[in-house]
Amino acid sequence: MKITLVQSNLEWQQAEANREILAGMLAQSVTETDLIVLPEMFTSAFSVGSGAIPEAWPGESIDWMQVVAANFDAAVCGSIAVLEDGERFNRLVFVSPEGGLAYYDKRHLFRMLGEDKRYSAGTERAVLSWRGWRILPLVCYDLRFPVWSRNTPDLAYDLLLYVANWPGARNYHWQTLLKARAIENLAYVAGVNRIGQDGNGIDYIGHSMLIDPAGEVLLDAEESAGTFTISIDKSALENYRESFPAHLDADGFELK
Repeated sequence: MKITLVQSNLEWQQAEANREILAGMLAQSVTETDLIVLPEMFTSAFSVGSGAIPEAWPGESIDWMQVVAANFDAAVCGSIAVLEDGERFNRLVFVSPEGGLAYYDKRHLFRMLGEDKRYSAGTERAVLSWRGWRILPLVCYDLRFPVWSRNTPDLAYDLLLYVANWPGARNYHWQTLLKARAIENLAYVAGVNRIGQDGNGIDYIGHSMLIDPAGEVLLDAEESAGTFTISIDKSALENYRESFPAHLDADGFELK
């Protein structure tokens, strides 16, 4: 399967402008892919303060994602701030070219900027199936909590996705934890981050990455804007798990 990681600067609270920028990047550089991954809150940047206005659910960004998915014959995912039944969610949306729609609401809300005060936390993980791959999508701060990403027999996956606005000041944590999640879960891990500076003056330096089940970095987008397409191999994943079946000795637990 071919995965395209989209690493971009994001305009502060400018949904239409961000959609136009991302569409232009994809049109200029992507010809064939199966999955397009956009950053966290790709329409607004990580804007969770009192001035932030979430998008009604489902809204214009969902329509836009469906058009992009159809144009590229690929699934498209990324998170947006949404308002549903009076509650705000940081919602990762996964759209297929046939119009299918699935989503995951971010569980771990970033208290250091007040996300936990204004947004509701998700309560459920969901493994999605796409072109023969089982995918677990998560969002940014979720990366710090390994129990929530645990690859378990009842919720098994092959590819773990993180979409993020992860500050450059903690870039070492970002890269280290992505590798750890791949190694401990015997799965491919893709992490998509943004670049540039947001409306709070926080700097982001990208380093979107694709990591194999052994923890080897297959792709590091470093600090440049762009689209980065790379293939992952299901047979290589299965062979690695067969040769090093550490998952068979994992501790059991229950998520509360």
